[in-house]
Amino acid sequence: MKTPEILFLCTGNSCRSILAEVTFNALAGPAMHAISAGSHPTGYVHPRALALLQREGFSTEGLYSKSWDDIKKTPDIVITVCASAAGETCPAYLGPVIRAHWGVEDPAKATGSEAEIEAAFTTAYQILRRRIEAFLALPWTQWEESGDVALQAELARIGEQ
Repeated sequence: MKTPEILFLCTGNSCRSILAEVTFNALAGPAMHAISAGSHPTGYVHPRALALLQREGFSTEGLYSKSWDDIKKTPDIVITVCASAAGETCPAYLGPVIRAHWGVEDPAKATGSEAEIEAAFTTAYQILRRRIEAFLALPWTQWEESGDVALQAELARIGEQ
């Protein structure tokens, strides 16, 4: 079996999708691989996202804000992490892939005190990490047998947690 390629997709690729990419790769090991991209990348990774990842013990070397146009391989699974409930336009990946939506509020748009802004980043990270851990706990042999529809439904369920 080939290594499944997961794409975490949002609009800017500066916070949420970067947090998901790094966390996923650190927790998944070599069995799976994640990348991240944005439909309209900001061109930078948010400094607070980098600091949070470093505090969690993850390497941030080589991270940059990427466009989905830069993705060379077709992913197997695309997970959008934008928060459409907040009026954010969530990009739609149109390729023949399994899709799921794991909406998370954009911590880059948080306002308030330093503590409140930091809490927004921590909350986004914790939500993504919990969902990634649930994703990685799935019985992969079962999904290989039951097919894409069942896996897509399970990923959607995870996104509601």
